[in-house]
Amino acid sequence: MCSEGRPTAGQSDTGQSDAQEPDDGREPAGHREPDDGRDVRAAALECLRGLVGDPSAQFRSGQLEAVVDLVAHRRRVLVVQRTGWGKSAVYFVATSLLRAAGAGPTLIVSPLLALMRDQVDAAARAGLRAVTLNSSNPTQWEPIVEEVRSDAVDLLLVSPERLNNPRFRSELLDDLASRTGLVVVDEAHCISDWGHDFRPDYQRIRDLLAGLRPGVPVLATTATANARVVEDVAEQLERCPRTSADRTDREVTVLRGPLARDSLRLGVLDLPDPVDRAAWLVAHLGDLPGSGIVYALTVASAQDTATLLADAGYPVRPYTGRDDPADREEAERLLRDNRVKALVATSALGMGFDKPDLGFVVHLGAPSSPVAYYQQVGRAGRATARADVLLLPGSEDRAIWDYFATATMPRPEQARAVLEALARAEGPLSTTVLQTVTDVRAGRLELLLKVLDVQGAVQRCTGGWRSTGAPWSFDADRYARVAAVRRAEAEAMIEYERTDACRMRTLVQALDDPAAEDCGRCDRCAGPWYPRAVPSRAREAAHGQLDRVGVRIPPRLRWPAGLDRLGLPVAGAVPAAERVGEGRAVARLTGPGHGSRLRGLLAPGAADGPAPAELLDAAVRVLAGWGWSERPVAVVAVPSRRRPELIASVARHLAQVGRLPWLGPLDLLGDGPRGSAGGNSAFRLAGLWGAFAVPERLRAALADLDGPVLLVDDLVDSRWTLTVTGRELLLAGARQVLPFALAVAG
Repeated sequence: MCSEGRPTAGQSDTGQSDAQEPDDGREPAGHREPDDGRDVRAAALECLRGLVGDPSAQFRSGQLEAVVDLVAHRRRVLVVQRTGWGKSAVYFVATSLLRAAGAGPTLIVSPLLALMRDQVDAAARAGLRAVTLNSSNPTQWEPIVEEVRSDAVDLLLVSPERLNNPRFRSELLDDLASRTGLVVVDEAHCISDWGHDFRPDYQRIRDLLAGLRPGVPVLATTATANARVVEDVAEQLERCPRTSADRTDREVTVLRGPLARDSLRLGVLDLPDPVDRAAWLVAHLGDLPGSGIVYALTVASAQDTATLLADAGYPVRPYTGRDDPADREEAERLLRDNRVKALVATSALGMGFDKPDLGFVVHLGAPSSPVAYYQQVGRAGRATARADVLLLPGSEDRAIWDYFATATMPRPEQARAVLEALARAEGPLSTTVLQTVTDVRAGRLELLLKVLDVQGAVQRCTGGWRSTGAPWSFDADRYARVAAVRRAEAEAMIEYERTDACRMRTLVQALDDPAAEDCGRCDRCAGPWYPRAVPSRAREAAHGQLDRVGVRIPPRLRWPAGLDRLGLPVAGAVPAAERVGEGRAVARLTGPGHGSRLRGLLAPGAADGPAPAELLDAAVRVLAGWGWSERPVAVVAVPSRRRPELIASVARHLAQVGRLPWLGPLDLLGDGPRGSAGGNSAFRLAGLWGAFAVPERLRAALADLDGPVLLVDDLVDSRWTLTVTGRELLLAGARQVLPFALAVAG
C-alpha cells in the first residue's frame, strides 16, 4: 500500500512541503524516547519513501516519533506543530502500517469540507482509499457506507456534527467504534472551549473515544493552540480511557515543536479609514508575490472588496460561508491553479485549505486573537522561500470581535425555555417548533441545542430533539472564565498590532512557544517591506466603490411556522395583496463606506436627530438608481420611539426632492413593538402584531393615490417591521408599498 500512487517529492500531504525551510533539529517538547518500536521505525521510513517517491526521504523532527507512539505503543498523541510540518504524513503512514497489520479503517474527524476534499485527494496520491460522509454528498451515502462495512476503505473523514447524525449513529458509528484502527482528530483546538474556533460538536469526540475498544491509538493534531488549550485538550483525551484498569491507555503524549515560520514576512500597516485600506489593495495587490488570500471580517466587506478589486482589473473571487458549496469549491480550485490573484474570504477559509505555494495573506481588519491570526496566515508560505503577510487593522475591529465573542455561549433563560418545552412534549420537537417557545434565532437555537446535547441534557433523534431528563445548570463561572480569556486574547491581538518588537516573536509568544525568537524579516526587524503610499487614483476608485449605494431588501414571502401557538391568525404564504414589494437600503450596516458611517448613527444610545447631508444625498441616489417599474406617488414613515427625527428627516427629504406628498408616519398602538433585535422570526412577528395602525388622515390620503407608496424606516433586520407596517398600508387601500431603509443589518 505504501508503494502505490506515489506523489512527487515536495507535496504538502506527505509533510515534505517545507523543503526550503530547514529542520532546526530540536526534539519536540514532551517526547519520551520509546524503548522498543525499532521494526516500526524501519517500516515507517520505508513507507514514507514510497509515499514521496524518494528513496532518500527522511521524516521531519517529531513525525517518526508520533508514528511509533501510535503504531508500536498504541498511545494517544497530541501533536502541536506549525502548518506545513506534515501532520497528514503521520496519519497516512500510521494508517498504512496499521492496515498492513490487519487493523480496521482510520476515522478522521475534520472540521471543514475544503479540508476533507484536500485529504481525500492527498490520500489517493499516497495510495490510500479515503472517502467522506458529509452534507454535500447525501446521495452517495449508501455505497460509501457499504464500502466502509466491507473494509474497502482505508480512511473515513467526517465532520464532528456527523457524529450526532441519527442515521450515521445507527448505520455506522457503532461498527466503526468496534473495529477502527486509528482515530484522528484534526484541528483539535476546536475541542477546547478556550480555543478561538470552539465548536460544540467537537466535544462529542469524548464519547467516541470512550467507546473505543482497548488498544486503539488516537492522534489529535493542531497548529494553533496556546499552553492553556494544549492542557485542556490533553486533559479531555485523558478523561476518555478505553479501560479503567490500564493506566497506559490513559497516557497522552504531547509532541510540540517550534511554531515560527521562516518563510513568512510579517507586517502591519495602519491606515486611517476603510477607503484607504481598500485603495491600498487596489494599488498594490499586483505587487504581492504569486496568488493569495485577502481576509475580511464580514461577508459584506468580503463581497464589496472582491467587487472593487474585480472592477480594478484583478482576477479575484469572493469566498464566504453564505456562498453555495459548489461556488466555494470552484473558487478553491481556481486559487490552487493560480487562475486568480486572490480569494477575498471570510474565516470560512480559515482552516484546512491546502495550497503550499500560497504567496501572500492580507487581512482587512484583524481577527480577534493571535491564535486565530496564526491559523489564517499559516495558509501561506508552506512550500515557498518567502510569503508576505500584511495586516491592515480597522477601527471597527473591536465591535466585530465583541459580537462574535459571546456567539457560542448559551443564555440561561433561553436554555431553560427549551428544556421545559422538551420536558412537556410527548415526542420529539423540531427546531421550527422550538422557535415558537423561546425567542432565539434559528442559527443560535441550533447552537444552543448542540451545547445542551453535548452536556447530556437533550438528544437529537429522528423528528428533532428530545429531553434526556438529565439535570442541567448554567455554569456561569465557566462562561465568565471563557469570556475573560477571549478578552485577553483580543488585547494580545492589539499588542501584536502595536508592538515595537519582532512580529513573529510576538505572535508565537502569544501561542506560548518556548522557542520564540526574532525573525529578522518582519517590518520591525528589517523595516517596512511594503509601500505605504495610497495613490490618489486608487483612492478615488475605492471611494467610488465604497460610496456605492443600494442594497436590495427582498420581501417576506411566508409567515413563520407555528404562529398559532403564539395566537397569530396567519400561516403559510403571505398573500400577494398583503405583501410589500422589493425594497432598497442605502448600505449594509457591516459594510465599509456608508456602512461605517451608519454604524455610528444607528448605534444603541446614539442621539436622535436629522440625517446628515451626505446620507440624504446617498438616499436620493438610491432612489435614482432603483429602476422601479412604477414611480412612487407618496412617502410614509414607519413610526419610531427611538429615532423619530432621523426617520422623518429622511422621509421629508425624499418627498421634497421627488416632489411627492409627505403623508407622515403610521400610529403606534399601546406600548408599540415588543420584539427585540436578535430574536427569532416567530417572536419578532408576534411582538409587532397589532402594534401599528393607519390613522384616519393617512387612510383618507391613500384612497386618493394611484401608485406605489414609499415606506421609510431606519434599520432593517428581520424585515418583519416592514412586512407588518406595509401590510397595514395595503389593507388600508395602498395599491403597492416599496420599502426604503437607511441600513440593512448583517
